[in-house]
Amino acid sequence: MKYTLSVLVENRPGVLSKVSGLFSRRGFNIDSLAVGITEDSSISRITIVVDGDEYIVEQVGKQLNKLIPVIKVKVLEPGKFISCELSLIKVNCNSEKRGEIMKVVELMHAEIVDVAPASLTLQFTSDDEHTQTLIRLLKPYGIKEIVRAGTLAIEKGSATTKKQNS
Repeated sequence: MKYTLSVLVENRPGVLSKVSGLFSRRGFNIDSLAVGITEDSSISRITIVVDGDEYIVEQVGKQLNKLIPVIKVKVLEPGKFISCELSLIKVNCNSEKRGEIMKVVELMHAEIVDVAPASLTLQFTSDDEHTQTLIRLLKPYGIKEIVRAGTLAIEKGSATTKKQNS
């Protein structure tokens, strides 16, 4: 099963290396990793997607909490958060197939960001399931290249992953 962790860390050099090193030392694979500054410039949020069981995720959480630059670790509950990732997909596209591909783009709510004589480049923001669907629909046309950013996630409603006040 895939688990999504929201990790608040001090925004300073070397923190990402410490966090990713923890995973590699324990033989855990990271499916997705995204890092960005938060509303507080001294804090960054790392969103990590891992595949494993509850025990592995619990152990990862405990180990992350032991790292000095880690402020808070929260395993997001399925169905209680919103997630998405950004994808750029370059597709072979000759003039006779351009209309078909544009219909797929419209159907999936993707956006064409570059047009060339023999290709189209699409931008798509959605969850992994919808991204996989778009890729399956475009595969028959010939995908030249795919670039995917890591998953971002935020809890639904008023719940937050925030630093607790001391």
